[in-house]
Amino acid sequence: MDDVAGARTFEVAASSYDSFMGRYSSGLAPLFCDAAGVAVGHQALDVGCGTGALTSELVDRLGAGSVSACDPSPSFCHECARRHPGVAVTLGSAASIPFTTGSVDNALAQLVLHFVVQPERAAQEMARVVRAGGSVAACVWDFDEGMEMLRAFWDAALSIDPAAPDEATTMRFGRSGEIAQLLASAGLEKIEESTLRVTSGYESFDELWSSLLHGVGPAGNYLLSLSDTRRARLRTALLERLGSPESGFTLGAIARCAVGRVPR
Repeated sequence: MDDVAGARTFEVAASSYDSFMGRYSSGLAPLFCDAAGVAVGHQALDVGCGTGALTSELVDRLGAGSVSACDPSPSFCHECARRHPGVAVTLGSAASIPFTTGSVDNALAQLVLHFVVQPERAAQEMARVVRAGGSVAACVWDFDEGMEMLRAFWDAALSIDPAAPDEATTMRFGRSGEIAQLLASAGLEKIEESTLRVTSGYESFDELWSSLLHGVGPAGNYLLSLSDTRRARLRTALLERLGSPESGFTLGAIARCAVGRVPR
């Protein structure tokens, strides 16, 4: 996660993050790497690596010695390094990437831009560390309709609290053209946009609710800020939004992605 301010909403155990969002980001990573043009022989950097869902995919494709990663969360850096021996994992923000200019072929930020306080600076930094002709890529969830779990949660929250901080209205980059515009502002060219679709299965509603109670991200932070009574009301509202499943179910998610090239 990135940057320092956004990382504070993710200062949780790695297992808590994995149960809440890692279940989606691990499926997203292969699609994102394909979109970014990651290929054998490349050096790649995972910006805002979190616990390492994208790092893992990069290692599988390139080998640990060809992968670097950074994150402003010390606990996430530690966990990413533990899970991926041989990867150069460094504490650092997207707005001040701790790697040298022109040192990698691909810089990727998966599910990071929503939490970056200085996104324009982050785009410039990603472009700086990539060699001429290499790719800079970023993706985030489409919070309007494309991320079913979060959309259902915030719709349920709004039904009991019209002032709930719905991520669709409080965050940038979840709509068409927004990431592409950011990359263009950093001087990148040949920008291409796409949407990436993943799913996650839950054995029960209780599994989903438990993942929210870990307090991960804006949704989890908001949930834990409620009184027991309001939290119970939100649980009922969310259950109803999801059709009151009595067994396992699957939710889908759409990420908006843009990839640009560093001019030669």
